[in-house]
Parts: sequence; C-alpha cells; structure tokens
Amino acid sequence: MVKDKTLHDLFYDTLKDIYFAERKILSALPKMAKAAQQPDLKAAFLKHEDETEGQVARLEKVFKIIGEQPRAKTCDAIMGIIDEGKEIMDEYKGTRALDAGLLAVAQAVEHYEISRYGTLKTWAEELGFSDAVQLLDATLTEEKNTDKSLTQLAKTVVNQKAEAA
Repeated sequence: MVKDKTLHDLFYDTLKDIYFAERKILSALPKMAKAAQQPDLKAAFLKHEDETEGQVARLEKVFKIIGEQPRAKTCDAIMGIIDEGKEIMDEYKGTRALDAGLLAVAQAVEHYEISRYGTLKTWAEELGFSDAVQLLDATLTEEKNTDKSLTQLAKTVVNQKAEAA
C-alpha cells in the first residue's frame, strides 16, 4: 500500500530541492562573475554569492526546525538553467552579448528561487512553522531584491552594451 503523502512531505521534498539548487548556484556564481565583462555585473554576481551563503545557512536552520537533517535532492530545473549558463558562456565568450546572456540566466535562477521560496513560506505558514516562515521570508526578500537589481542593471548598462555590438 502506498503511503499517503502529506503537505509536510511535500514541504520537506521541496526544501531538499532548493537546498540542492542553492548549493549548485554557489558553485556557478564565481564562474559567472569570472566570465562577466561588465564590472557592475561581476560585482552583482559576487554580492549574490555572499547572500547565497547566508541563504544556505538559513535553509539548514529550517531543516532543524522541522526536525530533519539538511539533505539535497537533485533539482533538474536548476541543472537545466545552469547548463544554459554554461552554453551561453561557451557560445558568446568574448562578445558584447555575453553579459546580457549571463544576466538573463541569472534572472531565470532568481525567478525559480522566488517561486520556490514563496511556496515554501506559504506551506510553512500552513504547517505552523513560524520560525521557518521568518527565515524563508528573509531569503524571499533577498531574491526579489536581487531580481530588481539585475533588471535595473539590464536596462541601464548590459542590454545597451549588447545592442551596440
């Protein structure tokens, strides 16, 4: 007989998914910063690397709150986005369009994270994990702010440089 899956099970599985994603992002951000040509974009990637370290630590606290060990579960979505980033770095290396491509990939990551953290926060509220809600909300706010910063960077510098090529 199949075990009845609960919202708690779904929360835990999704938490493992985003934990994997954040750790993968941590390894991808330095490569993206190195590949980026615009100093402001490099700085944005490095800043987000620092934030991501804090986000991983918050996730580890959420695991503790729900009585589980931090575990990662392969996130195919983030792997696909990271592969797209590698492809852009290879195909656009040395071109003015590289930074626009890197920025687009970074925003795809941010949008995925915003979706996941919003969902996890809502489920944590439903499950009564109020301490987890605060941690997840702090990360959700950071992700939204990063997305806004990237959009501003795209509009004011990166896309214009790519178009001028």
